[in-house]
Order: sequence, then C-alpha cells, then structure tokens
Amino acid sequence: MHRKLIFAFSLFASIAGSAQLKSPEDFLGYKIGTRYTPHFKMVNYFQHVAANMPSMVKLQNYGQTNEGRPLLFAIIASPENLSQIEQLRMNNIRLANLAKDRMAPQEENAPAFVWLSYNVHGNETSSTEASMLTIYELVNPAVSNTKQWLKNTVVLLDPCLNPDGRDRYVNWFTSVAGKNFNPQRVAREHREPWPGGRSNHYNFDLNRDWAWQTQVESQQRISLYNQWMPQVHVDFHEQGINEPYYFAPAAEPYHEVITNWQREFQVAIGKNHAKYFDQHGWLYFTRERFDLLYPSYGDTYPTYNGSIGMTYEQGGIGAGLGVIVEEGDTLTLVDRAQHHFTTSLSTIEIASLNAGRLVKEYRKFFNDATATGFGEHKSYVIKYEARNQERFEQLIRLLDKNGIQYAAGTGAASKGFSYFSGKEESFSAGANDLVISALQPRSAMVKVLFEPKTKLSDSATYDITAWALPYVYGLNAYATKDKLAAAGAINLRTSVTNPETTYGYVIPWNGIKTVKTVGHLLQKGILLRYAEQPFEVNGNKFERGAIIVLKTSNQKFGGDFWKMVRETTAADGVQIYAVSSGFVDKGFDFGSGMVHPMRMPKVVLVTGEGVSGNSAGEIWHFFDQQLDFPVTLINANDLARANWNEIDVLIMPDGNYRFLSNKDELEAFKSWVSKGGRVVALEGAVAQLAKADIGIKQKKTEDADKKDKSDSYEALQDYEDRERSALSGYTPGSIWKVTLDPSHPLAFGYPDYYYTLKQDDIIYEFMKEGGWNVGVIKKENSVAGFVGTALQPKLKDGMLFGSVQVGNGTVNLLVDNVMFRSFWENGKLMFCNAVFLAGE
Repeated sequence: MHRKLIFAFSLFASIAGSAQLKSPEDFLGYKIGTRYTPHFKMVNYFQHVAANMPSMVKLQNYGQTNEGRPLLFAIIASPENLSQIEQLRMNNIRLANLAKDRMAPQEENAPAFVWLSYNVHGNETSSTEASMLTIYELVNPAVSNTKQWLKNTVVLLDPCLNPDGRDRYVNWFTSVAGKNFNPQRVAREHREPWPGGRSNHYNFDLNRDWAWQTQVESQQRISLYNQWMPQVHVDFHEQGINEPYYFAPAAEPYHEVITNWQREFQVAIGKNHAKYFDQHGWLYFTRERFDLLYPSYGDTYPTYNGSIGMTYEQGGIGAGLGVIVEEGDTLTLVDRAQHHFTTSLSTIEIASLNAGRLVKEYRKFFNDATATGFGEHKSYVIKYEARNQERFEQLIRLLDKNGIQYAAGTGAASKGFSYFSGKEESFSAGANDLVISALQPRSAMVKVLFEPKTKLSDSATYDITAWALPYVYGLNAYATKDKLAAAGAINLRTSVTNPETTYGYVIPWNGIKTVKTVGHLLQKGILLRYAEQPFEVNGNKFERGAIIVLKTSNQKFGGDFWKMVRETTAADGVQIYAVSSGFVDKGFDFGSGMVHPMRMPKVVLVTGEGVSGNSAGEIWHFFDQQLDFPVTLINANDLARANWNEIDVLIMPDGNYRFLSNKDELEAFKSWVSKGGRVVALEGAVAQLAKADIGIKQKKTEDADKKDKSDSYEALQDYEDRERSALSGYTPGSIWKVTLDPSHPLAFGYPDYYYTLKQDDIIYEFMKEGGWNVGVIKKENSVAGFVGTALQPKLKDGMLFGSVQVGNGTVNLLVDNVMFRSFWENGKLMFCNAVFLAGE
C-alpha cells in the first residue's frame, strides 16, 4: 500500500510538472544543431528536465573534471521503477553475483538497464546535442511509445564524458565562426588548432582509459558504472566527415570470451537501427573497422563485464555546424545529432523488446563466470618481491578499481605458464603472493587482462594486441590450470615510520614513489647524492641509483633538517634507512667518485604544433599528477625564443620538429647540449635526432632472406587484398623482451631485462664510440601480440634504449613509448632515469 501511494504521488507530480517541461529548442532558444551548446547550458537543460519531471528523472553529479566542470548522470525510468530505483539497482548487482549481502536476486520482471555514453571525445560533438533530444523524448508526455519502453527498461544517461575537451572545441569554434557557418573544408572553422578538443585536459584519449583509469574522469565514471552494471552500453562517437554512420555488429576480431548471445544481440540491434536508417535513406555500414578486442574501450570494457557493449560512429570530426563532403552534399550538425538521436531511441526500443532475454543471459554470464570461469587458466599468481613492492601494490589498486577479487596464497604448489620464461614451470603461491582466481564474477576481465597471449580471429585490428598485466607491471607471474586455494587479504602499506639519524639516510631507487620524494626534497633545496654502484651498510644492501642524504652541503637547514627529511619521505609513503657513517661494508664509500651529486633540474617539455598531443599529455600528466614536480611547457615554435641557459633537461615527445631542420636553431640546440644540456627523446623524436647527426642511425629492416621478389609470382596479389597484404610487415602493438644493461643509469632500478610495447618496425644500429646501448633486442624476442610474418625476423640485433654523449651533454633515447597511455607502469622508472640520472 505504501509503495502504491508513493507511485500515485509521483504520477501526480509528473503530470503537474510536465506542464512546465520544455523541449531543448524552447529552453535553449534555438533548434538543436543550429548552434553549439556549451557544457553549462546542457547541464542547465538536464537540471530543468529533472526539476520538472522528478517522478521519471533523477540527476546525479558523480564528480568533476580537471578544470572543475561537473560530470552528470541521469537516471530515467517509469514513475513506478524510479520510486524503487535503489532496490532495482541492488537486484541488478545481485544478478551479477557482485552484492556483498549474498541475497538471491529476482530475475523475473527485472528491468534491463541501458547506459548511453555521449561525447567521450570532446570534438566529436553531435552526441551531447543528441542527448538532450533523447532525454526529452523519453519523458515528453506527448510521446507514448517511450513510456512503454520504460516499463521494463531503465535508461542511464551520461550526456558528456569529456566536458573539458568539448568546451575547448565549442569555445574555439564559436570564436572563429561567423553568423553563418562556412561549409568550405578549407575554412578556418574546420581547422582545429593544437591539441584539439578530442582529449581531456591532459591531452588523454579517454576512450582508451576505461580499464586503466589513469584519468580522473575515468576513475569517477567507472566507480559509478560498477555500481550499476548495465545489460546494454553504447559509446557515441564521430569519425571522418565522408564516412557513413557505423553501428553494430562489430568487426572481427572479437575476443574469445565474448558469448554467442552478446554476438547475436549486436546483430539484432544493428537490424533495428537499419530499419530506421533505411526509412530515411541514410547510409550506414557494419562489421568493419571497429573490432572488440582491446579491453579499455567504451564498447569492450562493458562487454567483458557482461554487457552488450557497442560503439556508434557518425561522420563529422571537424565538420563544425556544416561542411561539404566529397559527394557534394552538406553535412550539418542538425543531421549528425538526428542520427545519434535515432540510434539512441532504437537501442532503448530493442532493449525493451528483449528485456527478459537480456536479463536472463546477463544472469547466465555471471553464473558461468563464478561456476567455471572463462578460459583454460583457473588461477593467476603474482609473485611478491621486495624490490617490486610498489608496482605490486599498484597492480592491486588497479584490480580494486575494476572490482576484481584476489587473495593471498597459502603456499600451495602448482605448475603453470611462467610469464618470464614462456615455459611451463613448477612454483608455489606463498603467503605474500597474489592469487587471482578465474572463478569469480569478473572472470572475463581477469582472462582478458592476464592471459599470456591473446588469440586473434583476425589480425587486422584497431589497436594494440598485447597488454598482459605481468608484463605491463614488470612482475614475475604464473598462469595455471589449477584452482589454487587462497586465504586472507593482501595488506597494502598505508604508512611508514622512518627512523631518526644524526648522520644520513639512504633511499632505495626502486619506484615512482622514490622519484616523487626525491623531487620533493630537491624542490626544498636539499642536495642529494646517488650511488653508481651497489653497496652494503648496516646489514642492508642497496642497488645502483640509491639516493644518499647527508648533512654535508645541507648545513643551511639547521637542526630541523632531519625532521624535514623524515616528514617529507613519510608523507610520500617512502621507507628510508638511517646510516651512521659514510664508511660502507661493501662497495664504495659515500665520498667516492662513484657517488655523484644530484641537483634540482629545470625541466622543459616541448609541446605544440608537430608534437603528438597524446605523447606530450602523458608526460605532462605524469609530472603534474604523479611526480608533483615542476615542468615548463614550451611550444616547439617558441623554442627559438627560449633562454637555453635556463633549461637543464629538454623532453621531446613523439613528433615532427621543424626547428631541427633550421640550420641556426639546430646549431643553438647542439651548442646547448654540448655545454651540458640533457635531452630525453621519445619515439619519432629519436628519428628526427638521427637525421640531425648526433651519432645514431636507424637500422634498415630488409627482408631476412634478401630475396628479390619483384620477378616472382609472389609479387602478385589481388586488389581486394591490398590492405591485408600490408599486415605481414606490421605490428599494431606487441610485447618484446629487451636485454638491459642495468649498470647504466638509464636502467637503474631494473633487472637485466624489460618488456617493451612495440608499435612499429623501428630499431637502431648498435652505437659505438660515444654511445651506450642500454636496451637492445639481440634476437627475435617477441613475447605476445600480433607481429607480421615479414616483420618478425627483422626486429633483432638493434638498439631501443640508449644514451649518447654529445660534448658535455647527453641525449637519452627512448625509441619505444615507455609512458604509453600512462598504464605501462614498468616503463615509468626508465623515463625518470632519463630525466634525473642519465647524464646528471
């Protein structure tokens, strides 16, 4: 009776409020698509709808962006379902076997949850405009069919995943467009300046960050997502202006964990969309380009979490309010928004028509996950090693973010695949080791993230093909077919207590926390030293790169010096070791020439035109959010105006640097390096420097057999295979084992190997005089991921990480991206070595 009264009151409130409900056009004062809607106005409209339709809409602010804009989430349901939305949400979590209360779920009559995510790429603007049309259509009392859908479907709507990027684009476009849009492709309103609005504040692509959650927007969104776990999820995008609309079903490769039902329903959704597009005469395509493999997209991440995850792509990047496409038609924002609006409603409709089956298959997905698990491996074991403790703990935090269950080992013996050797080996899972069972609700995610090698049904894939977390984090691990017992929690360090001293401290150089605390000490003006060789003192062994803090040269701080050091390091969670003398038990004493001073560097990051926005963003975010260390961003076109005497370290991300082709600017650059400047070059910047004659040479990847095929039948190929034939010399992203020289400062803190993500065919010839080959591929050493048959034998006997002496300066070379999307955790220390140690 009580619930009926609440429902009746809600219905009365809905009828009363609907009289004041306005359409987007009436509220904004313009038709959707004829102007761009700034983020704040979109927020105002959603607030208006929620205020006037409280029985059907609940609005939630689930966080904010780096620039302080709100992240908005709308729950849209029938008055009856909204009045009991928390019970329905909890029931859905129980259906996924994720509820802590262990209560039995109610499958019968449970609604399907459909989550619509708009505008993850800021300059793919039409979907946020469409979101306003969608919410209005769902609650408009004059529209009856949507009310029918909402009887068994709850719609969860995020109108803008990337407000900072969207406003960057919208504000720029508004500032350069006239009263009427110019459809000519060459017009400046279609030429977005660097870095563009696609990315978030730190130039990150948020659609590659779902699983890794390196960005604040992703962290807040996935936390919310895991509280709802929808049956259907759609990620709305735009693509090139000449492309027709794309919708499900997706292209191959599909990951093998994707169920038959998930595949089938993609087809059902696609057919429903096609019905409406055919009625309007709108072109579309399916089963091409956009696959379901890489786990950190807005379609794959939900799919691996039991949903029907999909990407929809509307032509329109750079189109502004309207642009002439190659066929001669004018594509307008009005058109683009209508297309996304149509697929939004079509998705909800087909979900409603199949709500019972969606819930049933969703329940089966999670029951199968906990009963038998996905894949042949039933347990994954991460071995604990003290030197890797920080990355071990970082991995656990990633598992927590993704709701993956784990426990400590019991000492049980087993046999399984060794990620290090690539062979079957015996091992035991000790009390400090991490055991991740494949028999859990997130079993599909566990398999996808930990499987040693991902199976590909098609090698023509949209993104990288290898990301096994033991390689990403540089941790020793095993995958076994045994169901290993696990017991107890893994306890993370929450605080450290550092001892007092009257002489000095030693800080092991073994992770990003160490670098952060070293940076904080340097910013306070403290003189530090680092050891080039291992040493032992007071029964503790310290490896190369250990930081030594002494009173010598720090007398200016007076009696509070040691307290300041203790408090700084403890605040950063870094354990330090007290020493009472500079006389060591083994190795070189603290006054030796093998112990070097370490000073506060003035660091510059090159940005702007010609520089990869994503590559620069990874580094900017790392300094700003992880190291908390000052870095000056200078646009490449302004380097000629820079005072080189005020720069100690110049970081050159992937890019094309025009100043290296200017004789005068190149000479000024080389002069600065030779006087003691330090360069950190990544990816394409290394190739640019190679052309500038600094002592490195790119290795020619000729055919292994050097056979001339031009006169043979092998040179013949069918025209339809022109794209696929190129795959033999290609890798979209594979993992390779690199041999390191751990005695060089660039490799301090590492063993004699490193797992790199290779995304191209580039390696360099071994350097001779004046250069150090710190990281090399000596033989065909691919570990995981797709590598073309022609490329495989070429990637050997070459340098990937090195250091070149140029006069009194140093150029550190990182041919592969050790900072990739900020989730390649094991590469970050090498980058820090390049900035703080190698060439100091």
